[in-house]
Amino acid sequence: MVLLKLYWSFLLIGFGSFGGLSMIPQISNEVISHGWMTVDQVTDIVAIAEMTPGPLGLNCATFAGMQAAGVPGAIAANLGTLTPSLTLCAVAALFFQHFKDSTIMRRILVGVRPACFGMVLGVLISLSMSNYFLAGSLHIPSVVIGIVDAVLLLKYKVSIPKLLILSCLSGLILFGVLGLA
Repeated sequence: MVLLKLYWSFLLIGFGSFGGLSMIPQISNEVISHGWMTVDQVTDIVAIAEMTPGPLGLNCATFAGMQAAGVPGAIAANLGTLTPSLTLCAVAALFFQHFKDSTIMRRILVGVRPACFGMVLGVLISLSMSNYFLAGSLHIPSVVIGIVDAVLLLKYKVSIPKLLILSCLSGLILFGVLGLA
């Protein structure tokens, strides 16, 4: 039964999102509401899914499915995530010539893009609450790591893998060696 629920939940996520970061609010809601994961575990899978190669949605589905029901759960969640994409791509391929110059499609996308931004902003706020607050108070070392990473990424164009390594080392030093937890 859990395999069917995993498939169905990730099928709805696949149909109800636009890929990438816009999937995170739905994934979070589904896995938490079913009791498959906690908020902290969702934060962890998003971080791991961002670091591992492949699409974010599939990576999250794999980790959530593994958490809920092992390898069969990961397979069910991935199939649920992939079904909408494969179906929609097949249909879109059939009608591609009609959509290519469509004014209606361009207008639809004008509404979809801000919606995706709003969902990503909501996730950012939600993840910030679990990452930057410890026992109800602002955790300054975590905020410093986040700000340094943002500056390095946006101003100095440091690559994501380098930032991840730097952040891991910063965490080990600040929280492991210096014990600032």
